[in-house]
Amino acid sequence: MTKQYWLVKSEPDAFSWDQQVANQVEPWTGVRNHMAKNNLKAMRKGDLAFFYHSNIGKEIVGVVEVAREAYPDPTAESGDWVCVDMKAVGPMPTPVTLATIKADPTLAELALVRQSRLSVMPISPDHWKQLCRMGGWKRR
Repeated sequence: MTKQYWLVKSEPDAFSWDQQVANQVEPWTGVRNHMAKNNLKAMRKGDLAFFYHSNIGKEIVGVVEVAREAYPDPTAESGDWVCVDMKAVGPMPTPVTLATIKADPTLAELALVRQSRLSVMPISPDHWKQLCRMGGWKRR
């Protein structure tokens, strides 16, 4: 099966990259948007995702890997909400800001630009490679 790529957003004052690194593997809970939930359900173990600080910073700060596929979100009081477990892989050598992303015409179709409120979004392989280049990410 082909590896898929994603971007997951977190407000750093709620859950930051440093907390992800300290915890190593962490459930990605609290998603309450149906499109984002469907994206979580589509994730497969081994998929990679950019860790994006929203609100404060607005930049890709690291890379995480799906360590456990979708299961019921323990923070949900009702509904069929899910979470996945994310494992820290490493920091982005140079954080990639939203302003830098928006300035690159090859990234105009990126969900981060087009659907900025979505907290979990797919990233095409071409966009993944471009964003990795921009941030100096060389692993895998």
